[in-house]
Amino acid sequence: MTTTIDCVPLAATVGAEVRGVDAERLAADGAVAEAVLAALERYGVLVFRGLHLAPEDQVAFARRLGEIDYEPGHHPVRGIYRVTLDKSKNASADYLKATFEWHMDGCTPLHGEPPQKATVLSAKQVAEGGGETEFASTYAAYEALGDAERERFGALRVVHTLEASQRRVHPDPTPEQLERWRARPSSTHPLVWTRRTGRRSLVVGVHADHVVGMDAGEGRALLRDLLDRTTAPGRVYRHEWSVGDTVIWDNTGVVHRAAPYPPDSPRELLRTTVFGDEPIR
Repeated sequence: MTTTIDCVPLAATVGAEVRGVDAERLAADGAVAEAVLAALERYGVLVFRGLHLAPEDQVAFARRLGEIDYEPGHHPVRGIYRVTLDKSKNASADYLKATFEWHMDGCTPLHGEPPQKATVLSAKQVAEGGGETEFASTYAAYEALGDAERERFGALRVVHTLEASQRRVHPDPTPEQLERWRARPSSTHPLVWTRRTGRRSLVVGVHADHVVGMDAGEGRALLRDLLDRTTAPGRVYRHEWSVGDTVIWDNTGVVHRAAPYPPDSPRELLRTTVFGDEPIR
């Protein structure tokens, strides 16, 4: 018998709230994990309000979705990465300011690995102002294109760089910052990602630097226009965090961003990343 979960849509093209699933069941029930994967394919983002998922249970759940990232994350539990602007809790806090712009994780990998499959994020502390997380579907963005645009964009390739995203946060970088950004390899991806299933999405975000073979200014204008269309107000789900909330999203079919919040904010979210298994092609 196939397990189903109760999902209530949150926005027109992305997001659903999951009801009737507690933390213990989420962590221990493999059938629920399978249902979550199916729901992610449909809705892109799943919200569990007031779940209060323990870090160890978050890791146990994420492992049921796929192989997870165990790189040190400034947190005592392996598989947890601490998302905060407090440098005493995360020495890489400055880098996280780039998450205030629309992006898809994993478009500039170190070793050519596929983008992350999914991300699990739980709220331990929240900001008094700001810090909401917004999501928009890149599947829906492709589906909204006309036939001529689909044909044209299907032939384009785009170069993605760390520098492109960091320059939005640090528009006047030091030579040391530039050297560090440029040390990370750039990646070239199709503008349209065609999955094994045949489903298609746009690969857009602040990290999309320029279109191969196109005038730089013209290409960047096109990429900005597509990102603006993808993230138009009626196409966005904005999550206002409460302590204990858990949100899971399909990183391969969703762009996201955090609303800015002060560096001295207590906001602390705990992230677990599920590695991807399908290259962009």
